[in-house]
Amino acid sequence: MFAGLVMEGGEWRWPVVAALVAAVALSWWSYRRSELPGQLRTVGIILRALGSAIILLCLLEPLWTAQRARPGANWFAVVADNSQGMQINDPGETASRGEQLRAFLNDTADNWQDALLADFQVRRYLFDSRLQSVRDFQALDFTGNSSALVTSLEAVHERFQGLPLAGVIVFTDGNATDHLEGLMDLGGLPPVYPVVSGTDAAIKDLALNRVSVTQTAFEDAPVTITADVLASGFRGRSVEAVLERVPTDGSSTTTNSPPEIMERQTQSAADDRALLSFRFQTRAPGGSLAFYRVRSRLVPPLITTPGESPEAEEATLINNARLVLVDRGEGPYRILYVAGRPNWEYKFLKRALDEDDQLRLTGLIRLARREPKFEFKGRAGESSNPLFRGFGNQSADEIERYDQPVLIWLNAPEGQDIRRSFPTTAEELFSYHAVIFDDVEAEFFKTEQMALVQRFVSERGGGFMMLGGQETFRDGNYDRTPVGNILPVYLREMPGWNTTIGPVQDFRPSLTREGWLQPWVRIRSTESDEQSRLSGMRSYEVLNTVSGVKPGASVLATVTEANGTVHPSLVTQRLGNGRTAALMIGDFWKPGRRSEQHQEDGAKAWRQIARWLVTDTPEGITLTARPDAQTPGAMRLWVRVKDREFKAMDSASVSVNVRKVAGETATNQVASLELTAEPVSSEPGLYTASYVQHGSGGYFAEAIVRDDQGIEVGRAKSGWVSEPAADEFRSLTPNRALLEQIAKQTGGEVLEPSDLPALVKRLPTKTAPVMESWSRPIWHNPWVFLLAFLCFIGEWALRRWKGLA
Repeated sequence: MFAGLVMEGGEWRWPVVAALVAAVALSWWSYRRSELPGQLRTVGIILRALGSAIILLCLLEPLWTAQRARPGANWFAVVADNSQGMQINDPGETASRGEQLRAFLNDTADNWQDALLADFQVRRYLFDSRLQSVRDFQALDFTGNSSALVTSLEAVHERFQGLPLAGVIVFTDGNATDHLEGLMDLGGLPPVYPVVSGTDAAIKDLALNRVSVTQTAFEDAPVTITADVLASGFRGRSVEAVLERVPTDGSSTTTNSPPEIMERQTQSAADDRALLSFRFQTRAPGGSLAFYRVRSRLVPPLITTPGESPEAEEATLINNARLVLVDRGEGPYRILYVAGRPNWEYKFLKRALDEDDQLRLTGLIRLARREPKFEFKGRAGESSNPLFRGFGNQSADEIERYDQPVLIWLNAPEGQDIRRSFPTTAEELFSYHAVIFDDVEAEFFKTEQMALVQRFVSERGGGFMMLGGQETFRDGNYDRTPVGNILPVYLREMPGWNTTIGPVQDFRPSLTREGWLQPWVRIRSTESDEQSRLSGMRSYEVLNTVSGVKPGASVLATVTEANGTVHPSLVTQRLGNGRTAALMIGDFWKPGRRSEQHQEDGAKAWRQIARWLVTDTPEGITLTARPDAQTPGAMRLWVRVKDREFKAMDSASVSVNVRKVAGETATNQVASLELTAEPVSSEPGLYTASYVQHGSGGYFAEAIVRDDQGIEVGRAKSGWVSEPAADEFRSLTPNRALLEQIAKQTGGEVLEPSDLPALVKRLPTKTAPVMESWSRPIWHNPWVFLLAFLCFIGEWALRRWKGLA
């Protein structure tokens, strides 16, 4: 704040200077023959000159000027936390944080609010899930199920747009339920002064801090649910966590459909603030949404007090349970396998994938090559291929001719034309999620078909893998073709490249460092078991070597010849929206003939590879749900629609059915609500709708898409969990770090309630949007003349003391 001294009587400056010089000279003249010691003589001269100077300076009319907030011109917001978290009692306190806050804000004996009103216009607000204006703080009831602290501060800033807002005083414990991952930029706000409610003393409580879900293609652990329980004040006590499967038939958890208990685990708290991590593994059903609940509780001690339960020891039970959603995706996922000849690989691959109800394998097998010069010994006048004789009542045009390859479709999807060769349209190929090439050369495909495979990966986001059978990679002449371009390896011959590799006796695979980190590459759960499995495998004899690995690709496995030469055997790479892989081993099926265990390992490997190929492959219609930033307590539903060629479909009609399937409900059947999704102008094929949630629990949503003629195109499903109360009680101690970060970003400071009167007294002197200058004459102050009088009295007392007066 700028302040300074101004002389109003500037025209008197030279006479004052002359008079001051004369006063100093007369003082020196009067003391020059004095018998006082030198130091006392100097003190006397200074006292007389100082007194004269003070009197003379008053002739210049000195004014003290400064800047201050103009009274009544600026605004101040006082915001109070009205959430359930304020119902917590701190140790040693008989009243809750909320009761203490309400008494403090409504106490008329403390006039800090009156002092604030004397200089500022004041507006009062409450916040929980949203911000609301109030006349006074009698409305505080602390029933809000969330603390949207940061969002409420932003709302205050928006409400005062164009008005001179000088600052915000906010009363809260700092346990915000919004922006948990990181604080947003609050630099546009005026100074925020958080007043901390509660103490930092440890509160005895169990709290489920975080529950996460991990889903991988690793068959032994398809779904992992990790729950972190914070045990405060229970050193040495046992804590039990229970995983339950929640019914999703629309029934309440309080009805006759009790949750199914999947697993129980118990751990002991090592100290007074122990973070216990529980890890559950379960096999969630595929192709559907499943809701699970994790509960935590104290295990009762062996000796208990009659009438006392373990739950009574905790500050609250609201944070002891959490819902979690497991989404295994909607199958089945379709994989197209293309082979140039019948082989063993397709047999073992099909047998493996038949055990996975989420995967469906379609085979396109060439039984015979194109033989234009070969003549079959058929019946007289027969021009069709005798191999197809007896397959239905086919006309001559429908039966393969001699100069065409003999193809067969196995497990083809319903409605597909099995007379055709490899797909030639995006609509047909993009209906698959992954494509595998094996034992087939590049000449089998037209250039347009190979370009379509390239688009299948980069645009559609599908998975592509080439196996190391005969006539693939370099032997299949894929170099400088669209398919060769998407492979993660180079095929062209390089100087020093060994192309004469043949069958070997010791040709075993090993995993690289990156391969060990990929669960879908491993078969055993531990490294030692996997090493033992690899060392006991039967040797491979067919390898399609390559000249190098492309930049950005990952080598996950290698094979080593008897002479020590190492070759990559499994290489993967991200490409556009999809992924590609190259498995250079040509007899991957061979270890399965050794024993039943090897056959099971091979089948499991194929299932994991297939699941990796289709993982994250986008569907034509997707539905996602995120919190609505514009409407507190609502979810924003986003539907992306693409046609069969995966082009944005902007003329569709989209409706979304939402219903609550788990959590708080009063009736057995929960009615669904149908919403109409509106198109988003900024992105073609994107539609959105907003859903206001009704209480905490699990929600299920299904989007139904119809074309411009009302014909259904497809559906998409999604779900989410809303538990604001559990987030509210995630932590019970005040979050001072968050409050200090808010104060630092905005230029405020963190306060205790007792600091408020002093702050309010200082606020008018701080920078505000509307300021004014003020001045005060110094010579109007009695202390000025008192100081001059004391100087003269001091000089007289000195002379009197030495007998000179």
